[in-house]
Amino acid sequence: MRRTPAVIRVADCWHLRAPERHLLVLALTAIALGYLMLLGARPKEGLTVAMPDLAPVLLWATAFIGAHLWLVLARFRGDQLILPVAAFLCGIGLLAQFRMGIFDGLRSGPLGLAILPTAVALMVLLAHGGQRGRYHRLAVGQWLWALLSLALLAILFATGQRFRGAVYGTGFLTPTEALKLSLILFAAAFVARHAKALAAWYGPLPPLRVLWPLLVIWLSVTALLLLKRDLGLVLILTLALLGILVAGSRHPGYLLYGLLGAGAGGYGLLTLFTHGQRRVAAWLDPFHDPTGAGWQVLQGLSGMYAGGLWGEGFSDVRPQYTPIAESDFIYAVIAEELGFAGSALVVLFLLLLLMRLIGIAGRTKQPFGHLLATGIAGVLSVQTLLNLGGVTKALPLTGLTLPLISHGGSSLLTVCASLGLILAISDDQPTQPAKVSTKRARRTTAANARPRPKPKSKPKPRAKTKNKTKARAAQPGNGRHPALARR
Repeated sequence: MRRTPAVIRVADCWHLRAPERHLLVLALTAIALGYLMLLGARPKEGLTVAMPDLAPVLLWATAFIGAHLWLVLARFRGDQLILPVAAFLCGIGLLAQFRMGIFDGLRSGPLGLAILPTAVALMVLLAHGGQRGRYHRLAVGQWLWALLSLALLAILFATGQRFRGAVYGTGFLTPTEALKLSLILFAAAFVARHAKALAAWYGPLPPLRVLWPLLVIWLSVTALLLLKRDLGLVLILTLALLGILVAGSRHPGYLLYGLLGAGAGGYGLLTLFTHGQRRVAAWLDPFHDPTGAGWQVLQGLSGMYAGGLWGEGFSDVRPQYTPIAESDFIYAVIAEELGFAGSALVVLFLLLLLMRLIGIAGRTKQPFGHLLATGIAGVLSVQTLLNLGGVTKALPLTGLTLPLISHGGSSLLTVCASLGLILAISDDQPTQPAKVSTKRARRTTAANARPRPKPKSKPKPRAKTKNKTKARAAQPGNGRHPALARR
């Protein structure tokens, strides 16, 4: 029987979450100082600062402070590192986007300014609603998540528009970002329910009788994404599925067959799609077409090289020279402004966040929570690796954003929702707190003092005698005289 965790008071939770509050104050201070430096380094405007200039950073700070207070009021006892790290990474992205003029004259409009607070509110709402094991209710509607994934792709193809070689929704939104969460929910619920059957291999092949529904949904989504020419998302979802299957069944055969299938499928796709061939050619030799396919890679590399160790600062950088700098190549802009030291700090915080997610997935004992955390950690890890690898020319470009840093409302909402579920999983079975008495202790006086009961005296044991006959004779009422007893 599952033990229900004890409920603590709000005051106790305020003291319990003090480490999160201290780290959040450090993140807020660092980003606020960076924002003031950006305002001071702007040319032409001088030192005049208007309220629209402060609106982005004020909304960012208010969102994360409100998130912390919400968790305290909800008596949340989950992880205390995810929220401060997410605040710092979102702040770095805010500084880079403000430097590139995303918020100039409120160009993004009220909707653009409201994306970050909405994403943070969604994260805390999911953490609050799913704490103490309530996130298990998401596993009930596993087929609902599968149908939702297919419906998102169908709506995208019906109403989408092609731009830069990809298909976007209305207002250049990317609803396929939600697949990183909906499809992971479906796979985690399915594998958790059929874990024993999936682990029972009777020969060299997996149990296809159990596995076929998952394969049908996954291949259908993959086929639609290939028609959309989103090879990066296909790679992310495929690797995440392999991680969920291996973690749920604990059978290495899924990893072996999955890697062989991914390698064969990747080679076949490169021969069919000229889009992927151009990206691989630009990765191998960007100088072959420096003004065409290799232009973006070369501009990003030149910007990072110009940054050096400590960067060129906020005033001497021209991020407009790097194509799609606010989204795909935002890491190159950060490296040019802050140098190797600043970009290494960003990578360190990303690694800290990913290692925290992996640690929560490893500590979770519930099957669905363990697989869901594994899938989310896998998606964010692969996405981060592909983005940083593409910018630094370690891997071919995939067009993926950098989590929590790149400009993009759909990506930010999906990542924050994923972090909210991870927070809920971390509060699955929190540690039992010490019992705190809510009654005021009554002062003991002579009037209300109760007399203590006296301890009961133990009966004395009888003395042992060597001669049983004499002892019996000495007892009264035995009917014999002592003198006659001696005879």
